[in-house]
Amino acid sequence: MPSLKTDLSTEKLVNNVLATIDREREREIVSKRFGLFDRKETLEQIGETLGITRERVRQLEKSVVGRLKQNAEQGKLSQISSFEKTILEKLSSVGQIAKTVNLAEMLVGNQNREEQSRITFLAELSPNLTVLSEDDNFYPAIANKSVFDEGSVKTNVDKIIGAITKFAVPKDIATIAKSAGIKDVQQTQALAGISKQLASFNGQWGLVKWPEVNPKNIRDKIYVILKENGKHMHFNEIASAIKQSDFKRKDVTTQAIHNELIKDKRFVLIGRGIYALKEWGYQNGTVADVIANVLREAKQPLHRDEIVKRVLKSRFVKETTILLNLQGKPQFKRVAKATYELSE
Repeated sequence: MPSLKTDLSTEKLVNNVLATIDREREREIVSKRFGLFDRKETLEQIGETLGITRERVRQLEKSVVGRLKQNAEQGKLSQISSFEKTILEKLSSVGQIAKTVNLAEMLVGNQNREEQSRITFLAELSPNLTVLSEDDNFYPAIANKSVFDEGSVKTNVDKIIGAITKFAVPKDIATIAKSAGIKDVQQTQALAGISKQLASFNGQWGLVKWPEVNPKNIRDKIYVILKENGKHMHFNEIASAIKQSDFKRKDVTTQAIHNELIKDKRFVLIGRGIYALKEWGYQNGTVADVIANVLREAKQPLHRDEIVKRVLKSRFVKETTILLNLQGKPQFKRVAKATYELSE
């Protein structure tokens, strides 16, 4: 996200717009409903303060905002024209749509609630901007109306979610864009960024419930580190990788990481302090348990060299450890020279 902020003063612009409203009561209603200088208030709260009904507050808000929009469309609010031009310039650099919180950072270098509220208010009055309100599926966002209206935003986001769901694993945004049938990769990323159902990590996008792109706790972060590494790691290596990662919260102790590795069934101890992912085919249990599984799956006696070879696929141990278990455990029986089967 571009970080260059402008010299835009949303407070000054909002005050200039409010100054065009003749009646003080109407200015107060608009200010409180949008939360322009303080927290947003409900129709009931404003009605109680002004001594009027909630329905009257709603009518006045609708009427005033409608007049302001009309004036903006007719070019009578120069403040809106200059604001709109600045927003459109910013949007053109980030895929023509962006979360309001990100626009606040880009425009004024501040993400506080009042700044976001003022930007939303000014965007609502801008003829060439689309404002998306926050709901269960979307973050509050603003788009270039010539590229996206509310319907097209939701349609395209559904396509992106559908493509990612079909992949069933995180993918880079270019791959997702192609699968979703969206030609502009930057726009695909911008659309994905406003969806509460999607998340990204290290350039990979997926469903927000997937730990690979949205690790919520230490266990999820361990999973991501092992998955990215692609092979087993010592718990000290995992701790170091987490501390050097881009995770938001990465100040965790090595002991805490070791404890989580022991508790979570996704991780398998395959050597001294060495862990791998169960989904890679590793199994929990002792070396003797693994030998027993190898022989059970083979359904025939195996030479010790073959047993060692197969065990090493799921355990990071010395060959002598495997041989000692093979020769010293009563559950294994030698049936020929260096050849073993299960005693049972």
